[in-house]
Amino acid sequence: METGTFEESMRITIDYNNMMQETLGARGLTKAELTALPLREAVKGMKEKRGQMKWRELPHNQDAIVGEIEAVAKDVRARFENFVVLGIGGSALGPIAVQQALSHLRYNDLPREKRNGPRLFVEDNVDPERMNALLDVIDVEKTCFNVITKSGSTSETMSQLLIVTDLLHRALGEDISTHLIATTDREKGNLIKIAKRENLQTFYVPDGVGGRFSELCPVGLLAAAVCGIDIRMLLRGAAYMDRLTQNENVFENPAYLPAALQVAAMKRGANIHVLMPYADSLKYIADWYAQLWAESLGKRTDNAGNEIYAGQTPVKSLGVTDQHSQVQLYTEGPFDKVVTFLSVDRYRSTMPIPNGYLDIPDVSFLSGHTQNELIAAEEAATEYALMKSGHLSYAIRMPEVNAFTVGELLYLFEVMTAFAGELLFLNAFDQPGVEEGKNATYALLGKPGFAEKKAELDAAPKKRAEYVVR
Repeated sequence: METGTFEESMRITIDYNNMMQETLGARGLTKAELTALPLREAVKGMKEKRGQMKWRELPHNQDAIVGEIEAVAKDVRARFENFVVLGIGGSALGPIAVQQALSHLRYNDLPREKRNGPRLFVEDNVDPERMNALLDVIDVEKTCFNVITKSGSTSETMSQLLIVTDLLHRALGEDISTHLIATTDREKGNLIKIAKRENLQTFYVPDGVGGRFSELCPVGLLAAAVCGIDIRMLLRGAAYMDRLTQNENVFENPAYLPAALQVAAMKRGANIHVLMPYADSLKYIADWYAQLWAESLGKRTDNAGNEIYAGQTPVKSLGVTDQHSQVQLYTEGPFDKVVTFLSVDRYRSTMPIPNGYLDIPDVSFLSGHTQNELIAAEEAATEYALMKSGHLSYAIRMPEVNAFTVGELLYLFEVMTAFAGELLFLNAFDQPGVEEGKNATYALLGKPGFAEKKAELDAAPKKRAEYVVR
């Protein structure tokens, strides 16, 4: 199939009819509200700052590293039963999302001969029960670990590393390099020091690529390749979306337009954004997106230092599941939300619904249909219910879920987030609020250099017994 034909056939589309006044009436947005946003300035900012957004070059500049990743992944698949990612935040959410999207939905439960690679585990927390549970189901001698932290100072990840290296040294002796891969900064931080000391295979997070924008570099590509996912096609989809998102007409740009819709809705008081995929394969895309949107846009100050307390709370939902737990609120609750439907035209399998119980019309009407038809009807019905009640929603439509379209989608969301930051006149690439919590953790655990922060914590107001219920 010709390249252009394939790419066009896989193109993601945006349907925002149910955001607009022509459909919703007075509760809908007007074109005037959209054009009143600083669109021209934001487009100019994206163009001028492209060189600073190093993540935008990832679809284009990784041919050599992709070859190295594929070679390492082939070796891991041949030698190991398990592949464990040690990380948190963007180092974990991206690999989880892509694995769920592109591998078998019961991947770890399949027998080895039906899997594309070793079982994948992503340890994105420090709950002690979780780590013990992992160790109950893996043999460390048959496991390859990939520790991911650009700074090398992420407490959660480094605690995992300390546990794993201790186990590996006990099992293997002095040389643990055959079972541990590092992904970190090329020069700075603690993990690169450890990687050199242990003589580890090391992949590097490119300069200027922050954690939540890192899925399309070795942070996410290695785990995907280990599980047999076509990472070249993933990057090809992102490259295609990069071309589409360079269109300076906001109303023709698949990333700029939804960003403008969200910011206009925020100005209306819609401070909650629900992402609702109608495919189990896309369930964890919503988790990945929640970090991207929240951490990028939740800012106390704008670029001029003015206090603005900006942001829109992302909510993860799943169609059809959450029609039975959340949609009542979305259709009859406050007008403080935008619901984004993430839909799929063609699923990767078809499940017919057999004929049965023909004497019970409330059941038999399903006979002869497919679950594919049912989930499509459920989504269309939910979109209609929200439209009828005057609640804002729009749909991102994927022709199917494959490596190309997932690459498109990830890149679309990244550019959408950056453009929203420009519209809100804030820095979408830092996270000062996260740093406060990190520093307090360091102080509580006695990390050198944080005595002043510890004194600050000690001086905080004491909890009052009268406000504790026993």
